[in-house]
Amino acid sequence: MKTIFLTELQKLELGKSPKPEIKKPQDLLIKMKSVGICGSDVHYFEWGRIGRMVVKFPYVVGHECAGIVEDVGKGVTRFKPGDRVVVDPAIFCGKCNQCKAGRFHTCYELEFLGTPASDTSKGLDGCMKEYIVHPARSVYHLPDEMTYEDGALLEPLTIGYYSIQKGEMKPGKSVAILGSGPIGLSVLTCLRFWKPGQVFATDLIPERVQVSREMGADYSFNTSLEDSTAKILDIEKEGVDFVFECAGEQETIDQGIELLKPGGTLVLIGIPEAGRISGDIDKLRRREIRVQNIRRQNECTQSAIEAIHQNHTNLAPLKTHYFAPEQAQEAFELVKAYRDGVIKAFINWD
Repeated sequence: MKTIFLTELQKLELGKSPKPEIKKPQDLLIKMKSVGICGSDVHYFEWGRIGRMVVKFPYVVGHECAGIVEDVGKGVTRFKPGDRVVVDPAIFCGKCNQCKAGRFHTCYELEFLGTPASDTSKGLDGCMKEYIVHPARSVYHLPDEMTYEDGALLEPLTIGYYSIQKGEMKPGKSVAILGSGPIGLSVLTCLRFWKPGQVFATDLIPERVQVSREMGADYSFNTSLEDSTAKILDIEKEGVDFVFECAGEQETIDQGIELLKPGGTLVLIGIPEAGRISGDIDKLRRREIRVQNIRRQNECTQSAIEAIHQNHTNLAPLKTHYFAPEQAQEAFELVKAYRDGVIKAFINWD
């Protein structure tokens, strides 16, 4: 089968690998239809690692995907060949203390599509190939009205959904989203299900500022052109209730602390390049600001699918670029350089 290999830093090649086979009764063989390019994929492409997770070449990245079931294991009853599906890239053991506590996303034996081996994981190839085998319990039906690209978008959208849920968002509360890339816009997309008050969004890229307006932000600011902190505090003079930090930068973490009112919540979603971050402890302590870290998502995929489908959510502004497998190098270079107003680019398979 066709497979996109990361063969060295910043070098992708289209080659071939054996088609996987179902070996467990609860597994599915899924033909890929659309795979989204994530920021973490670009990290591996550009740097070959994220923290302790280091690529050994050649490697297959990718974890945002949707496809069609080609075959099912003997124990599968929920799916049949021909079903259109969304894949949750997390594979948990179901036996450890974290799983028993309902924290499947921090499972001690967790495997995740397109994540190299580390001291806590044996690693797993990604989905930038024609077929994958995946456990049925981590697969969900894709509604007929949703495209395969919509299905691939469900992975970042689910992170947005989980972040709002984990942050304990309440209706009517004011929100600032710092960083309007795919994750920030996923938060913004899902926020409507919680009926927020004023929503502010920021970014450095003009096209992303514009899309945040289209997706429902009340105010959007280009931080390269204006003092967004001052403008937000001019409108919400006591500060906002929630900040979703989606850029992974020390500057936006500091901005988030500055923007929060006493008792506010700082939700950290962005992944910093640096090994450490810091914050103004005087402001954090005196304002009693709650800091909530986010680790991917936890069993929110079905809820996110239902909310997006039932509310007829328009995902079109998030889908900006489409590529064939033969164009993978071009696709990754475009996403890495933030060119051409890219928000989410997809590799689409026949």
